[in-house]
Amino acid sequence: MLAQIVIAITFIAALGSGLMAGLFFAYSNSVMPSLSQVPVPQGVLVMNTINTVIQNPLFLSIFMGTALLALFLVLAAFLGWGVARPSWVLIGAALYVVGNIVVTMVINVPMNDALAATAPDTQAAAQQWAIHLDRWVFWNHVRAFACTGALAAFIAALM
Repeated sequence: MLAQIVIAITFIAALGSGLMAGLFFAYSNSVMPSLSQVPVPQGVLVMNTINTVIQNPLFLSIFMGTALLALFLVLAAFLGWGVARPSWVLIGAALYVVGNIVVTMVINVPMNDALAATAPDTQAAAQQWAIHLDRWVFWNHVRAFACTGALAAFIAALM
């Protein structure tokens, strides 16, 4: 019974990782390139709006819920609770937690906060926006790759 629960949780962690990978991929390949094509005040205003709207129960459930599932799977792997391929579970969990949660909290969120603290039509906003279009997008790529790797690792753990 415990092994079946671990399999189901691994499957759900894979789905959550995939959803997050898709979100970050869409940002990197359509949202941010589109916002870079509009005047700075509009780009800043829309990005700030997105950063507010995205903090909703569905997003946060998937974003943080997948991290909690990944951490549970690490515990299950160490305690021998029916994890057939524990190395893949550990890789998936590390990619998701470090490459997504840690990067988001340490890098992307502080940049979002700095952008939100500026009036969209100021020089400070233009400077923050330039950072977003360079550094923020780079780290968003990292999150997309990390979540895609986590997805693949969790799938490998199920095989």
